[in-house]
Amino acid sequence: MNKVIIVGGGAAGMLASIISAKNGCAVTLFEKNEKLGKKVYITGKGRCNVTNNCDPEELLQAVMSNPKFLYSAFYSFTSQDMMQLLEDAGVSLKTERGNRVFPVSDHSSDIIHGLEQLMKKYGVQIHLRSEVKNLLTENGIVTGIQLTDNKVYTADAVIVATGGLSYPTTGSTGDGYRFAVETGHTVTECMPSLVPLTTKEAYIPLMKGLSLRNVELTIKRGKKTVYQDFGEMMFTHFGITGPLVLSASAKIGKFLQKGEELSAYLDLKPALSHEQLDDRILREFSSAQNKQFKNVIGVLFPSSLTPVIIGLGPIPEDKVIHDISREERLAFGALIKAFPFTITGLGGFSEAVITRGGVSVREIQPGTMESKKIKNLYFIGEVLDLDAVTGGYNLQIAWSTAYLAATDVCRNKQEDTQ
Repeated sequence: MNKVIIVGGGAAGMLASIISAKNGCAVTLFEKNEKLGKKVYITGKGRCNVTNNCDPEELLQAVMSNPKFLYSAFYSFTSQDMMQLLEDAGVSLKTERGNRVFPVSDHSSDIIHGLEQLMKKYGVQIHLRSEVKNLLTENGIVTGIQLTDNKVYTADAVIVATGGLSYPTTGSTGDGYRFAVETGHTVTECMPSLVPLTTKEAYIPLMKGLSLRNVELTIKRGKKTVYQDFGEMMFTHFGITGPLVLSASAKIGKFLQKGEELSAYLDLKPALSHEQLDDRILREFSSAQNKQFKNVIGVLFPSSLTPVIIGLGPIPEDKVIHDISREERLAFGALIKAFPFTITGLGGFSEAVITRGGVSVREIQPGTMESKKIKNLYFIGEVLDLDAVTGGYNLQIAWSTAYLAATDVCRNKQEDTQ
């Protein structure tokens, strides 16, 4: 039997262990934490958005860095393949808005438990609280690993599935990048991605905790729109967060890393045209001609947003409705359709869902995930320079790259015995 060592017991590592053991390899997995799947446990706010139920072409369109590299991976092991594997393991799944797939229970622990059951079924040897210090190589071939307690384990192949730098409390502390560099690989610049954004204006923290649904966020770099999408977001004490914002961070992070500031605008009523919105405001005004503006306009907004938008707008809060001019009313409507603020930076790795950057994919075989520099050494999942927007796509990168590596180590086994 081919002896395979897997370093890291997160999403990619667990699936790689299952596939390679199922295909006849003797698999040993080393995880430095006290349990498997620590980061999987907190993904999707603890619900685990396990994949996106779409075709491979749509998966590729959601990838921000090096999408072409993933062509073989996404076509070899699809979202539907992963869903079937989990369903077969007894984990019931559901597909929600945007094709996001979750366990029916809404508990990420069910995903981890399902994978653990498959690992046990196929005889994966699991070593918890076991931190790998070094990869061992000889004449350009990987031969095994050395733990921090200096114990050495030999193997015919080693799969590195250590994750990136995001959520370091889950054990993602960049070990895989160090292993890569020490074995002669290039690691591209790493930055947080799918992360909250910081803002400049003092009025943003006044709305902290306020969630907005069905709004459209537009971000501009000068006159050029660099991001525009529709969805859900939340104001915080430092800026903005939520699904809409996390996806935006993947698109605009490179500008913010250079110290640029970007203009942002929220359309608070995207379902209404400017004319329809003006009709709506007129209806509110016509039934309250003798009231003050501040006592009428609140029906359009959540309570914490109302004083902020009045403060930014052209109409004094105590102005009586029948004294408001058409120009003032239209200018107020325009503010509702383009509520402005300035984005100044990215949150840190402690808040980032994923890492952008990693082991250069130019040094990895796209059809197998094997290193082009060290024979029988594989890199999978977030340790690679691959990232996507929110919606289950990043976990599918982990599953698909794990599948390729795991099937290749077993293919090598069969070829070696012939």
